[in-house]
Parts: sequence; structure tokens; C-alpha cells
Amino acid sequence: MKIGIVGAGQFSQCFVQLFQAHPYVDEVVLAELHEDRREKFAKAFSLKQTYASLEELLSSDVDAVAIFTQRHLHGPQTIQALQAGKHVYCAVPMAQSLEEISAIIQQVQRSGLIYMTGETSYYYPSTVYCRDQFKAGHFGNFVYGEAQYLHDMSHGFYDAFKYSGGKDWKQVAGIPPMYYPTHSVSMVLSVTGAKATKVSCLGYVDQHEDRIFREGANLWDNTFSNQSALVRTSDGGMMRLNEFRRVGWGGNNSVYMSMFGTTGSYEEHAGGSAWTSLKWGTVENLTPQLACKDRYVHVSDANMNQTLQNDFHASLAKVHHSFRLPHTFEGLPNGHFGSHQFLVDDYLKAIYTKKLPPNNAWRAADYLVPGLVAHESSKREGEMLNVPDFGSPPSEWQLLDPDSFVAYRD
Repeated sequence: MKIGIVGAGQFSQCFVQLFQAHPYVDEVVLAELHEDRREKFAKAFSLKQTYASLEELLSSDVDAVAIFTQRHLHGPQTIQALQAGKHVYCAVPMAQSLEEISAIIQQVQRSGLIYMTGETSYYYPSTVYCRDQFKAGHFGNFVYGEAQYLHDMSHGFYDAFKYSGGKDWKQVAGIPPMYYPTHSVSMVLSVTGAKATKVSCLGYVDQHEDRIFREGANLWDNTFSNQSALVRTSDGGMMRLNEFRRVGWGGNNSVYMSMFGTTGSYEEHAGGSAWTSLKWGTVENLTPQLACKDRYVHVSDANMNQTLQNDFHASLAKVHHSFRLPHTFEGLPNGHFGSHQFLVDDYLKAIYTKKLPPNNAWRAADYLVPGLVAHESSKREGEMLNVPDFGSPPSEWQLLDPDSFVAYRD
């Protein structure tokens, strides 16, 4: 395949080498609006071909694209790429409206092309562990899950928004927290396979002197820097979500979760994680199994905030299904607790096998829609609202099982 990277930002640099090293990729090219960034990126990663716009890239012979642009551009750019006949990997969130989500799913159904959302939390050690335990029946029936993305603006967000947004960076920095909920939502729903059906959400009206979260100061007229939602799930369970951008949080990870079932439970906090069950009657410390402590992979960017660098450097944990990654990934950049290599591998496997990746368009909608509706609820002081269901893939479309397809490791 020939892959087109869209956007020469701090995030895309963590993925380009993985695309280049994958056995299914022949060439990687780049589309970037800013000439200086385009040239610097191309030189750093020895890219032979670059394009000055997304339109130029989509007119070329690339088979697929990987979109790493600003959050509010993801929906329109994904639709544009699908209409041009390209497979799409897109960093989260999927889109910014129910209309954009519907259009993406319609394009995928019409074209048969692969779409995959780049949700890192799906591959976090805690999520992988809980998914394995749930599949084995150790949780019993799902009762309650809670997940939170506690990321203060001062922990790298100022730098990132200034880099991508330019002089108007505040207009995009004020995005409603619940418009970026997928790190939290996916941790629970990807374990159980359920959907959100109802949501009630409250918001914290921001008081910070930078005035980013103010009516008239951002594209959404958003005043909330923190939002908390309570969700009903389709399996009869309950889910609580926190999306905080002004928070005194100093844990090892800004994204974490806990889940409680009728026979077993997983709890995660700043100090570690543990599994408990009725059968065992004891608490098992999981911290050694879930740790991504071997930081032999790195990102060389002196301008990147230290907190963000810690996210990008993480390697694999013991619970990761590392057996199914290509050998060519060994020692290459990783990040967000070992997720980057799995994201690239699943996307390319899906294209190669013509099967839907786990985080396909329908699941991407499941991870995002509860947040979009939650924001509307917070504007109504917590009114309980129904969460639209965008359905499931057509029955004739096969779902990829990444663990069972490891042919290229030989």
C-alpha cells in the first residue's frame, strides 16, 4: 500500500515510522499546508513525495490516508477522503456533529472502504486486561463503569493548540470537553460491547483568566472546562464519565477507569490498579502486569511539553497481545501506553483482509455520540437525553480478529 499522512504535527511524527516499517506498506507520503513544516518533516523521515494540501494528496495514487489534523476538521476531511476512494484512519474524535457522523457511516457503507478511529484507550493495558477478563466471564454481568480523562490545560494543551491553531488557537482550544470523550467512553464500552442509551451531564463554568472557555471566545460558544456525565448502557448497566480540562491531577496517567461486575471488579487509581472477585476473595495487585515502564522508544522533539513526552514514550505492558505485532516494529516509537503500534497494525490488517477493524465507523460513533449529547444536557442543567444509535455494521461485513491474523510474523 501507499499511505498518505495528513498533517505534520507532533502527533503524526509518532506514527510515520510505524507506517514505514509495516510489511504491508511500500511508501509513505505527506500532505501539509505549511511549507516549512512539510520540508522539515519530509527530511526527518526521508519522505520522497509531499503535497501542499489534502486535495493534492487525494488526487494522487495513495491507497489510504491517516489524518492527524485539528479536531474540528476530522469529520469534513474524512468525508472528503472517503469520497475520493481512500481508506481512512483518523485520530479522535471522529467528527463534531451527528450529521457528520451519519455522513461518514453512509460513505463507508456505500463505498466498502475501511474507516478506523485512532482511539488509543482501546489498547491501554487496563482496557486490554478488562476486555480479556470480561470475555472469559470473570466480571459476570456488567454493573457499573467509570472512566475519566483528567488533562489540565497546562499539561501540554496550551503548546499543542498554539502549534496547530496559530494566532487563532483560542478559538479551537475552547472545545467542549464532552466533544472529546472517546478516551473515556471507549474504555468501558469496548470491554462490554454495549452502547450508551441515555445521558445526563453537568458542566463546570470556567473561571480561568485566560478566558478560553467563554461565550464568543471559541467556535462553540462553550463555557465549560469540566463536564461530568451519568450514562445508562444498553446492557442495563451504568457508566460515569469525567472530562476535565481544569483539574489539579498529578497521577501517572490522565486516562483511567474502573469497572464493577456481579462476580469480579477492576479498580484503577493514581497509585495503581487491582482485581477483586467473589471467587478469590482476595485483592490482586495488577500494577506490574499493566506497567509500560521500559521506555526504550522515544520522540525527539525538544519543543514538546514534558507531560506529553511521557505519554508518547510508553512501551508495551505484559498484558498486551504483542505476539501479533510485526517484528519490524521492535524498538520503534510507541506511545500512549503501548497503543500506537496496535493502532497502525489493526488499520493495515483491516485494509489487507478487507475486514472491519475493531474500532470501525460504527464503534467510533458509539464512543463519540454520548459526549455530543452530554454537552447538550449540560447546557440544560443535566436534563436526561436519549443517545441516538447509529446501528451496527451490515451482517455480511466480517469483523477482523487481529490476534488470529499474524501471518507476516513469519
